This record gives sequence, structure tokens and C-alpha cells, in this order.
Amino acid sequence: MTTFSNALTPSDIWADVLAVRTQRPLVHSITNLVVMNYNANFLLAMGASPVMAHAHEEVRDMAAIAQALVLNIGTLEPYWIESMRQALAIAAQRGIKTVLDPVGAGATSYRNQSISALLAQASPSVIRGNASEIMSVAGVAVQTRGVDSGAAVSDALQAARDLAKSTGGVVCVSGEVDHVLDASGRHVSLSNGHEWMTRITGVGCSATALVGAFCAVQPDAWRATVSAMAYLGVVGQVATQQVQAQGLGVGSLQIALLDQLQLLDRVTFESVLKMASSPITA
Repeated sequence: MTTFSNALTPSDIWADVLAVRTQRPLVHSITNLVVMNYNANFLLAMGASPVMAHAHEEVRDMAAIAQALVLNIGTLEPYWIESMRQALAIAAQRGIKTVLDPVGAGATSYRNQSISALLAQASPSVIRGNASEIMSVAGVAVQTRGVDSGAAVSDALQAARDLAKSTGGVVCVSGEVDHVLDASGRHVSLSNGHEWMTRITGVGCSATALVGAFCAVQPDAWRATVSAMAYLGVVGQVATQQVQAQGLGVGSLQIALLDQLQLLDRVTFESVLKMASSPITA
């Protein structure tokens, strides 16, 4: 059985960044119509290779050749959920890392039923969502606001721990502070980013795609998730500062995020990163 370290340094994270840039992993994304283009550009800017395929005639074959599978239920409907289920089955058979973004979990009964169907097929390697989404997937009654969180990140931490234990995987709760937990009790919090990132459609969903790219090159899904979220947080913070310094707004930030995903250097990353580890919990 493979065991992974509890310790994680900025150098470790940067090694994962370079691995994505040099290995250019194929990330199969079955994602929502609102964010598909931006997700693909995020992955390309990072150095990964995106493919968006959901046709039943090819989805199993595509899942079999990808290095990671990303599932996002933002604009769900029955055909796409079946595509996700088939892809998830193949990924589970082949040991391919899978990342689930349960967008809007708790908002409607159909959304909840769809998530349950996917979890019944196989447990994802990583589940990433906002506080309300994570609480809903964990079975906690919570009020949602469409696809926006109606709960604070701190409210979701126990639900995240429970969900990690029940799936045996990694759970990332995104918000002003991002938290990444796993079934063994490892827990890191990340405090970078900027509020402006929430004003651009697709940044959260693209974060999930980014986690998929890191999972494709890093066997430890917890470390991969920390690395992806840490890198994106610093990218977002640096990009926002640059845009604001020019007197520009969130329209320009969309482009600046892609630029920094590609160009951010190690010195800047390590000097800006705000990461804290929590004690291992039972």
C-alpha cells in the first residue's frame, strides 16, 4: 500500500507545477456549457491538454486514454449525467484519478439525485466545491443560493472531514480560505486569491479542472489538490494586483489569470504563498 507524506513545502508544490508544464497531461473534462471554453483555456495556459468529450459513443474510450477525469454538473441533464457515469466507471477500472465538482448541490432534488448516482458508481479521488455544496454532498441540510454558497467555509469543515472518510478520498472546500482534507486527516488551508475572482464566471469550475491536471502528474491526490489550489490562489492574487494597478477591472482579469497561469515564476510564487497545515485529526 502506498503511503504519502503529511509534510508539504512550497518546493514540493513548485515541482508539481513544473510536472504539469512539462508532462502536458491529457485531462478529460465533462463539464458545463457555461465554462467549457474558459476551462479549456485554463488547462492550456497551465500546460495541460484538455479534451471535452461527452458523446456516449466515445466517452468510455476517451476516459480510458486520459490521465485524469473531471466531472462538473453545472448545466446537468440526463444525457450528460449518463456520460459522466460511464466515464467514471472506466476511470475507476483503470485507476485514473477523478475530480467531481458538485455545482449547485442542494439546490434541487434532481441535482442531488444526479450526485448520488455518480457517487454510487464510484467514489471520486477528489471532490471540490464551495461550503454549501460540500455540506449538501455530505448529507448536511443547508440552504443554497443557486450555485453560490449560502454557508461559510468554517461551517463546512466537519462535513468535509466526514465526506473524506466516507469516500476515502480528498475534499476541497473553496472560499475566502481554501481547505484541503483527506481521509487520513491531512489538512491544509490556503489564504491567497482575491474577491474579484468570484466575479468571473468559470474560475471555480476551472479550479476543479486544474486539480485534475495536477492529479494527472502527482500520485498523491491530496498533494495534487493542495498544489493546484495553492498555485491558482497565488495566480489570482498576483493577476488582480496587476490589473488593479493599471486601473482595469474584472474583464481584464480574465485574461490576466490566463497569463499568470502560464508565466508565474517560482520566486514570486513562494514569496506570495500563504499555506498553513493543521494537526492530523482522528
